[in-house]
Amino acid sequence: MRLNLVETTDPRVYDDAVRTLPITSALQGWGYGEARRQLGQTPARYLIQQSGRTVGALQLIRKRLVPGFSTLYAPRGPALESLDLLPDVADAVKRIARPTDALLKIEPPVPFLAAEGVTLPEGYGPFRRADTEQPEHTIVADLTRSEDELFAGLHSMARRNVRTAQKLGVVAGRDDDFDAFWEIFTATNERAKLGAFPREYYETMLREGNSHGGEAYIVLSRYQGRALAGGFFLAMGKGTYYLFGGSVRDDRVNEDGSPLKDAKAPDAFYWNAMLDAKQRGYELFDFWGIPRVLDESKHSYGVFKMKLKFSEQRVWYPAYDLNLNPAAPAIVRALRWRKTQNNLRKRGSADDVL
Repeated sequence: MRLNLVETTDPRVYDDAVRTLPITSALQGWGYGEARRQLGQTPARYLIQQSGRTVGALQLIRKRLVPGFSTLYAPRGPALESLDLLPDVADAVKRIARPTDALLKIEPPVPFLAAEGVTLPEGYGPFRRADTEQPEHTIVADLTRSEDELFAGLHSMARRNVRTAQKLGVVAGRDDDFDAFWEIFTATNERAKLGAFPREYYETMLREGNSHGGEAYIVLSRYQGRALAGGFFLAMGKGTYYLFGGSVRDDRVNEDGSPLKDAKAPDAFYWNAMLDAKQRGYELFDFWGIPRVLDESKHSYGVFKMKLKFSEQRVWYPAYDLNLNPAAPAIVRALRWRKTQNNLRKRGSADDVL
């Protein structure tokens, strides 16, 4: 079947398509592309049409490498009516690609259960399995269940901690205090040696993610007024995605000099973020990233254990590459080498965080 990519510069038309397609992700939304522009990358948006009917949407991020070469990247995309369309997306992209575009990477937004006997597809037509840019392994929660069912499904420690936070008066919910989020996010990244993009990247995503049909928002967990845990969410269609966040230690003391009681603010954050999403009609809660390889000595293992307390539904989101230029294999090797060197420089380990 022949598919055509029709470029659009109308954010509402584009986001309307992304939001209503059954296979979709907030990272295909207009706002995410505008944030990428802050990194010197160029987004282009297309409606995928078949016989004049829109059957998908595709946000391509063009990333310049060295003079004469660039890559195309569809973050958690494309958005589609059906995965059966993917092989024909390849031909459609080839027709609009520039001679300098060496490689196309896609990340179809369809989760595969991380369960014994589940086999991930090695390819879709000319697309072949490849490394992901977004976290390949993650945990998701089904928010279509009742609140009582969701709470009963939490690990017993999470239930206990949520109750403790409630008794201590911890307040958690949507919050407009970006500075408080940034303090938490920065402290977490420094503690875990994760690194981050410039602040403008996140501020742009927050502003643009709210402008054309999706949602971008912050949830904070406060104890006696101070924000101790929180996260940044990007939402579109039926799903919300916890992209960035963390927690800080509470170093305050009581009048007698004794430390304040641990208020379990991170547990309150996760639980109330799930409730908020459910109340607003979202059906999928993506906790966004767990380690590929579990290592108890690393910060990522603690993140994994925290998320696992709130849902045990582990899934994969595999990625696939399409070579557009004979130089593509060499470019893939160079990008992998560069990523390894960045990991060594930032954290002293060649391993990815997730």
